[in-house]
Amino acid sequence: MGAPLLSPGWAARAAGRRSYVLLAPFLLTLLLVRPSGALVEGLYCGTRDCYEVLGVSRSAGKAEIARAYRQLARRYHPDRYRPEPGDEGPGRTPQSAEEAFLLVATAYETLKDEETRKDYDYMLDHPEEYYSHYYHYYSRRLAPKVDVRVVILVSVCAISVFQFFSWWNSYNKAISYLATVPKYRIQATEIAKQQGLLKKAKEKGKNKKSKEEIRDEEENIIKNIIKSKIDIKGGYQKPQICDLLLFQIILAPFHLCSYIVWYCRWIYNFNIKGKEYGEEERLYIIRKSMKMSKSQFDSLEDHQKETFLKRELWIKENYEVYKQEQEEELKKKLANDPRWKRYRRWMKNEGPGRLTFVDD
Repeated sequence: MGAPLLSPGWAARAAGRRSYVLLAPFLLTLLLVRPSGALVEGLYCGTRDCYEVLGVSRSAGKAEIARAYRQLARRYHPDRYRPEPGDEGPGRTPQSAEEAFLLVATAYETLKDEETRKDYDYMLDHPEEYYSHYYHYYSRRLAPKVDVRVVILVSVCAISVFQFFSWWNSYNKAISYLATVPKYRIQATEIAKQQGLLKKAKEKGKNKKSKEEIRDEEENIIKNIIKSKIDIKGGYQKPQICDLLLFQIILAPFHLCSYIVWYCRWIYNFNIKGKEYGEEERLYIIRKSMKMSKSQFDSLEDHQKETFLKRELWIKENYEVYKQEQEEELKKKLANDPRWKRYRRWMKNEGPGRLTFVDD
């Protein structure tokens, strides 16, 4: 039997596969090829040696490099350059003088910094490490000029200032609200009358006061009395400098050591020696059981904390009973709440996702 006949399409595909096989090593060679010399375009002074551009040796010091740069900068500055007779330097025209000036400036920027100069000398001595030179060059050029520590410090200070003014605003709002509550306003007014502060506000003296000014002054007196007599706790308490983020970071090691000491004492006194809990420890266990932060727990009324202690809620079984009672009480309140009844009626009759023709 003769050899099987091959179609022209199959022959074309075979020729294409052979061309891909021959082309792949060539493309791989192009990707892996590296320049034979250390000086390449795009890095530092390009194909020119930065030392030769400034006319100094590799052992030159900073003072010699700076002196050479000033001389060449004055010579090739585009606004001051005048070609000298027989000058065969790079600046024969204003355009070439500008290019020479930029090259001199680049050489000086490369050699004046110790770290950059170290990278440049390493590139001259190890021209084969092509990609490493590119990495070091662009990592230094793209690195932020400002110290990261300075940025972090400024950011923390800005956040602390914002915290301080925000807390003062919340505190003033709390005082303004308490001044409208009859319970606190009546007490503050009685104290102001006893101290004679309201009479002083109404005294006319040499400068006559309008009714609005007298009212504003009396309001400020009542607010000041509330500030001094009422201890506001929780999120609206009076701002303390030690609570700011900046001071919290500074005092973080101290707080960490204090917590470690407190925890070790807790383990030793209550887990090892078996001592009874004090009032502070009992309130701490109750707060942890309720999953409340310290500021939230401190904002509770004193009679609530006394109730917690009377019911011995630091004991797990007692707290579970209390929690179940609170849930049952909440269910009863919701059952008697008209808004909750309307909501349950709506969920039963219509509910979310149902299409109706009721306008309301």
